[in-house]
Formats: sequence, C-alpha cells, structure tokens
Amino acid sequence: MGKITGFKEIGRITPARRDANTRVDDWHEIYTDWPDQSSRAQASRCMDCGVPFCNSGCPLGNLIPEWNDLVYHGDWEEAIKRLHATNNFPEFTGRICPAPCEGACTLAINSSAVTIEMIEKAISERAWQEGWIKPEPPETRTGKSVAVVGSGPAGLAAAQQLNRAGHTVTVFERNEHIGGLLALGIPEFKLEKSVVDRRLDQMRAEGVDFRPSTNVGTDVTHDQLLNDFDAICLAGGSTVPRDLPIPGRELNGIHYAMDFLTQQNRRLKGQEFSPEETISASGKNVVIIGGGDTGADCLGTSHRQHASNIVQIEIMPRPPEHRVATNPWPQWPMVFRTSSAHEEGGERDYNVLTKQFVDDGNGNVVRIDCVRIEWVPSTNGGRPEMREVPGSEFSIDADLVLLAMGFLHPQHDGLLDDLQVEYDSRGNVKTDVMLQSNVKKVFACGDMQRGQSLIVHAIASGRTCARAIDLFLMGDSSLPTVRGYARPALALQR
Repeated sequence: MGKITGFKEIGRITPARRDANTRVDDWHEIYTDWPDQSSRAQASRCMDCGVPFCNSGCPLGNLIPEWNDLVYHGDWEEAIKRLHATNNFPEFTGRICPAPCEGACTLAINSSAVTIEMIEKAISERAWQEGWIKPEPPETRTGKSVAVVGSGPAGLAAAQQLNRAGHTVTVFERNEHIGGLLALGIPEFKLEKSVVDRRLDQMRAEGVDFRPSTNVGTDVTHDQLLNDFDAICLAGGSTVPRDLPIPGRELNGIHYAMDFLTQQNRRLKGQEFSPEETISASGKNVVIIGGGDTGADCLGTSHRQHASNIVQIEIMPRPPEHRVATNPWPQWPMVFRTSSAHEEGGERDYNVLTKQFVDDGNGNVVRIDCVRIEWVPSTNGGRPEMREVPGSEFSIDADLVLLAMGFLHPQHDGLLDDLQVEYDSRGNVKTDVMLQSNVKKVFACGDMQRGQSLIVHAIASGRTCARAIDLFLMGDSSLPTVRGYARPALALQR
C-alpha cells in the first residue's frame, strides 16, 4: 500500500449527514458531498493486511484492498474498473448495502473498520461524473435468448452479465417501473431513483429489453416462456410478507410495510391515490412492528410524512453495544445500530409481544395491547424460549400500524406453480449446484432462490446464475465466477 501507516494516523470518518431537522422535509439523499481528499484519506487506512478478510466478508468477493489503494493514489478510473470486475452496480451497494465487508475488516478487530461502503460510492459517483461508465454491448450475438423474470438487483445483474455474453435478454417486471425494490421498495432518501434510472439507461443501450407491467404467468404464460426462450432465469423477490394473525388484524389502518413504502415511491413518481387507497402517517400515532431495515425505512418515511408520534417495537432483545464472545470477528457483528431514520426521532422498544389490535368502535385501529417477554435458555440446548413477563401488560396508541416483520418466500400462485418447480423447506425455489430448478432450462437466483437477503447477496446470486445459464447454453463460459459466492460446479468449469 502507498501509505502503510495510514490506519495509525487517520481515524474513521464518514461523509456528513444533512441536519436531521431539515432533511425530514424532503426526500433527497441524506449524505452531503464527500471531497476527494476525504475519501482518499479514508482509503489510506486500508492496512495491507496479510489476509484481506473483507474479500470473504463480501459475498461478491470485491477486490477491496486493490481499489482502496488506487483511490489513495488518485487513480479513480482504474478503481472503477477493479470495482466493476466483481460488482455490476456499486452505486447501489455503496448506498444500501449494510457492508458485511466492514464487519470483516481486519481493523475492526480492535479499531474502527475502513469506510469501505462510502469509498465504493465515491468511486462509482466519480466514474459517472467523468463519463467512464458507458454501454458495453457485446461484439457478437450467440443466437440464444434468455428470459429474466424480475428486475430487482439479482435480475438486473443476471441480465447484464448474460447480455454481455452475447445472449438476447428480455427482462419481465410485473410492476410499472423497472428495478424491483430498487425502484419501489427502497425510500428515495436512501436511494434516489435517478441513480437507478441511469444504470437502466446503460443496460438499454447495451441491448437489454425491459418489459414492465408484464405479469409473467398471466400476461405471458409459462408455456410461452418455455417455448420462446432458450433459458429462463427466475429472479423475483421474496414477496409474501409475514403476517400477524392476532385479534383485530382485520381493522382499518393496519398495513404491510411494503404496501406503505411502495405507495410513497409511486406518489413521488407522480401517481395519485384516492383517499380510500392512501396510506399516510400524517398527523397519526404510528406503530412499526419489526426492528429491521424495512422497519427503519418505514420510520424515515413516517418522519417525512410528518407523523405525530412513532414507536418501533421488536420482539427480540435489544442487541448489545459490542460483540459478545459467541459473535467473534470476522463474523457480522450483531450489535446495536442507529440508522439515519432513528437519528430523526421516534422511539424503539424491545422484547415486546403484540397481543391484539383494538377497535375504536368504527372498524379502525386505535391502539395495540402488548406484553413484555423474556428469552430463557432452552432446556434441551435449542433455541431460547419466549415467556411473557407476568404483570407487564401495556398499550400503545396507534392510528397506523405497519407490519415490517420480513417475508416468507416468493409467491407460489401463478408462474411458479404453473412451471411445477420444486420448493425447498422454506418455500423458495429449489435448485441444484448450478442454480437450475427441477425443470430443465429454468434457473433461479436472488431472494426467489435464497430467501429474503441483502442486495449484495442478490447481485452475487444473479452473477452466479448468469454464468450457470451461459454454461448451460454454450457448454463454456467466459463470465467470471463470484469468488465469495461460487458454487462448486460453477467454480470448476471455465
């Protein structure tokens, strides 16, 4: 590395966030610009460790020490080449990935990790500004056609890789906007949609055919897919949400988190909703059930809709401030985190079990009744057991309840059942080591195959699936393996 003492001299600094009191009045990204000298200084902290655990911490196997060194030396153009060698969409992961690479950073053993995610964002933004990211259409076409079902990060990654291998790629999306969760699920303040649109423009110029508002299984039948394409890549999301079937669930004002988030994104795109359709937190007591990223997205969105009061509850215990002995480095640190949405306000509560939703007499939710719980070790050494704490009952006022408890599996009705694909024990599409389902020429990747997960896993899965399909179609492949995600059979073949 160019500055072997960088990590000794320079502490971890991230880009500043805009003032929390003002950013809740708009939907723009929360971070201010990061000067080049700041990102170069942070890149100098990468310590040239003997074994770069960040590579294995990243499911994509990103070449992190290499592009950190290039940034430190000011070679931004080469840095984006090294970044694109493993990651199709660093401008996405540089914004919404939780950065498992930083949890595995060697500095994180006893210090603060390198600001890998923000350096990644800085590289990609510099590359877009300089015009270094251009369409890369294939020189020749193979004559083979591939249908990609779903335009989230997994589907987009698979589509771009397959198109660059020379196949004719058609991406089907049932929503009216291409991008899956990138377009409709992630709030604008975390990922402005112009960032997604410019990448889609690049892919269109490369020859990828996007077909929005096309529900495969209805508008296009499974037989049409099988007859019209040489291979099919199932890259839909894990879209069946986890419900909370307790008394009062049928009351008005109780919604799935994704319905709330997607409606707000559609509204920002100009779509209008009737008063009966509108899900709004404006002036309301909001309760978010679920303590993960989706719950935090609901929190930030509720702030910007100017809710009266917001409480986010979680059934699990509050995470510890620091790693515990059973969660050593380089594992992902299961510690307490504060997101940008939590900085903006709201209350968080843990070890809370919701018992029932209470009616106001007119069919609307007015409060939720809860009880505190404790988690006790299992007598047989299994998972801890949940027990209610006697006398701990309490209530929370609630005009709007958002269920953000995760997702179960992809939608089975329609395309998947029509194709007669097999499911694994969790209800996801079951595949072999080549990511092929039990149905010949039908492959699966992303959340549809893995289950609900991170964007970086989705991109890695999409790239891996693209290589598998290329091998299936051609018997050979020049597409790269995904070092942090490679399946045995895929890694062994050229």
